[in-house]
Amino acid sequence: GEFGLPTPAESNKLMATKLQYILDHGLRCVFCIGEPLPVRERGIDAVLAECVSQLVDIVPILKSLEDKSRVIIAYEPVWAIGTGVTASPAQAQETHKAIRDWIAFAVDRATADGIRIQYGGSANAANAPELAACPDIDGFLVGGASLKPEIVDIVAAIAK
Repeated sequence: GEFGLPTPAESNKLMATKLQYILDHGLRCVFCIGEPLPVRERGIDAVLAECVSQLVDIVPILKSLEDKSRVIIAYEPVWAIGTGVTASPAQAQETHKAIRDWIAFAVDRATADGIRIQYGGSANAANAPELAACPDIDGFLVGGASLKPEIVDIVAAIAK
């Protein structure tokens, strides 16, 4: 299982069911997707294929959802979570744009333009300004850095 826990991975179909349940109960959801390092090393086409496999089951949900702001996609390269290693701004932008373009194809352009796609791969005060300047990065899903004083700098970077 994830993080070495003795639990089975949840299927993409189960994740879509959980998303629908959350939305049916009036909540918002941060829906996390991402890839392990071996996939990243094969390039953007492999990364997009991995991310699409995690998104395909939520397409009907996104199509029927009136208020698209209730779903936030968080792109989290698994290889960067908690490691202090982050995707370069170019890699993050390329991946976010590819995800947004796929949503435009699979759902519609309005959803792709309106949905927030956040970056969640070890965002910190040092990399936040450059990541925030990328046109397809709509914010951050901040982990460990949220417990440090530098969170002020991360928030300032995305607020510009």
